[in-house]
Amino acid sequence: MTIGLAHAELIAVLTAVTGNDPRVMTVRSGEALPSGPFELGHRTLQSGLREWIREQTAHPVGYLEQLYTFADRDRNNEILGGRTISISYLGLVREQAAPGGRLPGWHGWYEYLPWEDHRKGRPAILDDIAASLAAWVDADTTRSGQRRRRVDFDFGMNGAGWNEDLVLQRYELLYEARLVAEAGCDGSRTFGRTMFADHRRILATGMARLRAKIKYRPVVFELLPENFTLLQLQKTVEALAGLTLHKQNFRRLIEQQELVEETGGTESETGGRPAKLFRFRRAILEEREFSGTKLPLSRN
Repeated sequence: MTIGLAHAELIAVLTAVTGNDPRVMTVRSGEALPSGPFELGHRTLQSGLREWIREQTAHPVGYLEQLYTFADRDRNNEILGGRTISISYLGLVREQAAPGGRLPGWHGWYEYLPWEDHRKGRPAILDDIAASLAAWVDADTTRSGQRRRRVDFDFGMNGAGWNEDLVLQRYELLYEARLVAEAGCDGSRTFGRTMFADHRRILATGMARLRAKIKYRPVVFELLPENFTLLQLQKTVEALAGLTLHKQNFRRLIEQQELVEETGGTESETGGRPAKLFRFRRAILEEREFSGTKLPLSRN
């Protein structure tokens, strides 16, 4: 719908975790997120987005929450002399084939933001990023100190700790330094797979929201099968956080918060004896917004 010169767009960050890999649903062969205009026939914003997801990907969607509204003047607009306002949503699903009509497909989070995955240690790409950001810092002598502090804080450099929640800040810093193709750079020094317009920024926003949210809401339940092992639960949390967790501390905190209960069944896990199967307690499933429920990020 166009009102004056404002075009309202609905856009989805649909996330799944498959094989310990956090993934996002895309269209245009991985170049964009599912999206479409908010039209007069749509009953609500969310119902309108669900219609676009169904048309473009044919993938079922359950959990969906509003993420953020993007309306900056410098956003990539497709209407001459106008502005696109994007109302984004975060969706949590279990991956299925997507036979929709706009070349839908699942792609890993870390194809687009490879510096965010620290499960195997500090990613090598951060060395190249650090060198490029150092040149950006030195390029402005009047603000070099401020720039250096931002780089250190956002990317955990020079003794600063890595904060997994700063996904959006890191992407926006790379954008400001013209180190991502979306910023209009010449392509000689860019990092991560490019997306249409500011869809990668919206993906970063969704990643940051979910990383923060799993610490105080049991939303990770939406990404797991009904029955699972504690190792599967831990690996799913690690995949989303991009970090490895201390196994015993993780399990102790899960037990203390009474998040799960045994099903009585077992499942064979690679290289070990059969593991107990668990399910989320019914009370947790009925009270997803209970503020005291959280999944711990207790690092190794």
